[in-house]
Amino acid sequence: MSADSPTKPLQGIRVLTLEQFGAGPYGTMFLAELGAEVIKVEAPDGDPSRHVGPYKLGEADSEYFQAWNLGKKSVTLDIKSAEGRRQFEALVKTADCVVNNLRGSQPAKLGIDHASLKHLKPSIVCLHISAYGRAGERADWPGYDFLMQAEAGLMELTGDPDGAPTRVGVSLIDSMSGMTGAVGLLACLLRAKTTGQGCDVETCLYDVAMHQLTYPGVWYLNEGAVSPRVPRSAHLSLAPVQTFPTKDGWIFIMCMTQKFWLSLVKTMGCEALLDDSRFADPNTRAVHRAALTDALDPIFRTRTTDEWLTAFNGLLPAAPVHRLDQALDSGFARSAGMVSAVPHPVKGSLRVLANPLRIDGERPAQAACSPLGADNASLLGKRT
Repeated sequence: MSADSPTKPLQGIRVLTLEQFGAGPYGTMFLAELGAEVIKVEAPDGDPSRHVGPYKLGEADSEYFQAWNLGKKSVTLDIKSAEGRRQFEALVKTADCVVNNLRGSQPAKLGIDHASLKHLKPSIVCLHISAYGRAGERADWPGYDFLMQAEAGLMELTGDPDGAPTRVGVSLIDSMSGMTGAVGLLACLLRAKTTGQGCDVETCLYDVAMHQLTYPGVWYLNEGAVSPRVPRSAHLSLAPVQTFPTKDGWIFIMCMTQKFWLSLVKTMGCEALLDDSRFADPNTRAVHRAALTDALDPIFRTRTTDEWLTAFNGLLPAAPVHRLDQALDSGFARSAGMVSAVPHPVKGSLRVLANPLRIDGERPAQAACSPLGADNASLLGKRT
């Protein structure tokens, strides 16, 4: 799918975004790759993530920055100055929405919420992504992904029972907050296109992190059950759903149904386990997870991970436990097309993660984010 393909579903939508680091940029990057014209409105020194190392791409760009900002344009202006405000408001009149991920009270103070902008364009939709929301005692608190994983209980659910609480290895709450915000924004844009009336829509990292508690959260709220950390990254109530050691590494097995359990024991040649009442169904197996692990571990160690995957051959859900390099260099990642490349003025060709969506069977085309202020002349009518 070419970068200017008319089949991109958000073509014709203009997004202004005042954002930095992860949550806002991740969501607007998706909008850009789906065809929206996303314009990063940056202070003269740019989004701070442009300067995050260790892998820089010239003066005000980095691989870290590009990972969150593919496909966007960049203009620089001081929104607090009279001229900067004039330029910003001129852009608002041409835009469909304004996005920010500032502290909760800042959008109103800076005049980038719906109440401040509706006189320019009644249909403008304003998305706010903050740490703790736009109201309440923490509205002005700074906050980041890892803090949310800590406070929402996610770290206490992650890791080995005998180890320290552990965060997810990537900024998952930032990504989920960006996507949550994007869904809300698109829903409100659909309504605005019909009614002509815009609005504010908001989410925050804390709320999104709490929402990720899903069924353990519901169990506690209704039954008072506090889910513990379990060994081997296992499922809380089903087994065997966990990692197992192989001859050369680890494999993750997910027998979420009885059918998969039967396939596992047959393929592994341990049908005798079917006669053990402790292992009769997924829930009883979870109660006796330690005994089941002791029974299966020696068998798993007799073959390599690849040998087991070949033996299972799609009969049950199983996956190798990869290091990051193994994951990105795997043959399946290549055949799936999850690694792509975009032209870059400094790097030449910058390898990036492909968009995970497909439209009519094709992944959206990608591009690097513009250099800092590169679009000033075309969008603000002044030289960079």
